[in-house]
Amino acid sequence: MSRIVVGVGASHSTLMNTHWDRVEHTDGAERFRDGLAEARDAVAAARPDVAVIVGSNHFRGFWLDMIPAFTLGVGEVLGAGEAGTPKGPQRTRPDVAQALAEGLVDRGTEVALSARLQIDHGQTHAIQYVLRDLDVPVVPLVVNVFAAPLPRLDRCVALGRNLADTVAALPGDLRVAVIASGGLSHRLPWPSDWRDPHGEDEEFLVEAWLNGRGDWESYDGRRRQIITAARPVIADGFDEAFLADLERGDLARYATWTSADVEEAAGNGGQELRTWLVMAAALGFAPGRRLAYAAMPEWLTGMGVALIEP
Repeated sequence: MSRIVVGVGASHSTLMNTHWDRVEHTDGAERFRDGLAEARDAVAAARPDVAVIVGSNHFRGFWLDMIPAFTLGVGEVLGAGEAGTPKGPQRTRPDVAQALAEGLVDRGTEVALSARLQIDHGQTHAIQYVLRDLDVPVVPLVVNVFAAPLPRLDRCVALGRNLADTVAALPGDLRVAVIASGGLSHRLPWPSDWRDPHGEDEEFLVEAWLNGRGDWESYDGRRRQIITAARPVIADGFDEAFLADLERGDLARYATWTSADVEEAAGNGGQELRTWLVMAAALGFAPGRRLAYAAMPEWLTGMGVALIEP
């Protein structure tokens, strides 16, 4: 019988790759890095045959011309390679990905399919750190967390539960890791609603999101400038409470939250917490273990790592 053998939730930030030498909160940075290493060792010990990476996409593989709520990479998977993250073809399991897609649809979660999916650090950060030096193929599951309207949080929970049931029905004895990439609290210098940008920077970003297909790199320099110049907004109190709920196995309570609730509590970047809910639901909301947390203003984000073992 196939089964999910481990779940990981981990924040991501390209600034970890590009701005390490500018970090002032070195204790927090090292604590988060060590947490990623501990998560990597836990995944290695679980010996997965495949890893489902539930993550976001920061308008390097999806654009406003087409953004489904949920997308599964069922064929070729390409890393965008921005800011020192993995670039080019990634090792995949198209047979497993296609079976997951069919099983999810059968169970009531309609996922879009991509036979040539470009992912960015919303997923490759996890490949770079949580799967470091592990020869584990990946199945990317992309959740729309940036282009309103966003999928409801209870639908993300349903996705996770349906993912668990689908894995259990896979033939053979596959061991599956589920890795959630994103969060915790942060506020990106992006329009909360792409339909209502304010100021030149937000108007530029919406233009990049709309016209970036095949040309995203031409927009990336100014995008990076906008992000690195942003003022950090981190709700460490929320992050601590969220991780405590994970440890108690109580993340299901966030299924009743709205997108407005998430943004008020954790910022617009906190919408990525949907990926953690998918992962936790796939693990049956079993009690987990916090591996690290650090509020990192240099990386604009509350950086957390947690582990759930069935």
